[in-house]
Amino acid sequence: MSVVYDCSKRETRADGLAAAAGAVRSSRLVVLPTDTVYGIGADAFDAGAVQALLRAKNRGPDMPVGVLVGSWSTVDGLVLGVPPQARALIEAFWPGDLSIVLPHAPSLQWNLGDARGTVMLRMPLHPVALELLRDVGPMAVSSANVSGRPPASTAQEAQEQLGDSVAVYLDGGSSGEPVASSIVDLTGTEPVVLREGSVSKAAIAEVLGVPAESLA
Repeated sequence: MSVVYDCSKRETRADGLAAAAGAVRSSRLVVLPTDTVYGIGADAFDAGAVQALLRAKNRGPDMPVGVLVGSWSTVDGLVLGVPPQARALIEAFWPGDLSIVLPHAPSLQWNLGDARGTVMLRMPLHPVALELLRDVGPMAVSSANVSGRPPASTAQEAQEQLGDSVAVYLDGGSSGEPVASSIVDLTGTEPVVLREGSVSKAAIAEVLGVPAESLA
């Protein structure tokens, strides 16, 4: 049975974070607040838990799951290399609403879906999410909703859709108007904006020192 923790109160926040960390380490799913929408998460290196995440969302491996990290330095151990363009974007927008796609380190034993040797990484700007990530390490996280339904902007909305498939819900209040993160693909010879979300293409172009139209 699922348990919901109110993270607006110090005592229940600590209990909730401890319960969520225990759930992640036990191959179970958690819902956590982020700076965009609520996410459903699992240990990124636990293939069974990631599969459970996809089942909870009624989603197939053709839409791979991104990974949230709790620090800049975590990225170095997850990818084949961090090019200067990625460093520049990380320094400009992390923690925040920008996801970066890079080739993942071939030594990693994980299965995030049909990602074709890549991984989408982001460091969220939310204290509850960051505290959990710094405790348990990288998490596979997707929007906390059943595929085809609106993303959840509250823990209650997430629970209405995902129910007891999730062990722990961390209630961090409303995330506000649901706005997706922007996604930049750095796996090719030139950067490409796959999705323009809360970080504008113009802002990304300025950091990279390229014309905005080249990012299409």
